Amino acid sequence: MTFQTVQIPGVTVIDIEPYHDSRGLFARTCCAREMQQHGLHAMFVQCNISFNHKKGTVRGMHWQVAPATECKLVRCTSGAIYDVIIDMRPDSPTYLQHFGIYLSAENRRLLYIPEMFAHGYQALCNGAEVAYQVTDYYAPAAERGVRPDDPAFRIKWPLSVTEVSEKDRSWPDFRNLNLEQTA
Repeated sequence: MTFQTVQIPGVTVIDIEPYHDSRGLFARTCCAREMQQHGLHAMFVQCNISFNHKKGTVRGMHWQVAPATECKLVRCTSGAIYDVIIDMRPDSPTYLQHFGIYLSAENRRLLYIPEMFAHGYQALCNGAEVAYQVTDYYAPAAERGVRPDDPAFRIKWPLSVTEVSEKDRSWPDFRNLNLEQTA
């Protein structure tokens, strides 16, 4: 695996190093020892998948606060997505900045997302599936979110948005939240 940092501290793009032979390929997508050597949490307690029927579907932007903050390791296993994260760490020099990356079954790229980052993505094709591992259990009372179209972040989704859940559409404008609601 190769690890590439991006402009937002703690965020890492991971590329596999496939071994090819007549059967196909083999590659690691997670190695606790290598991840720890790069300063990443690697003890995942839950693995999830999400499947998206329609191209243009947007899921997110969610994160969890203490005591259930979580890191995520995200990979697109079928189709393609545009994955977006927002730095929600108030003491970070990149607070409220976002980063987007294309993940696909073809590029097999992974995105490591530290604690306190809002996360969401857009399906770029019908049938896009995403697998992600998390370092803490889902805790509804600790969940926070912002709308994928919140004007405070100006996220430019690559496609017209075709589907968003009622929950994701209903988050209040970020500028109207107080700090207790976000941290």
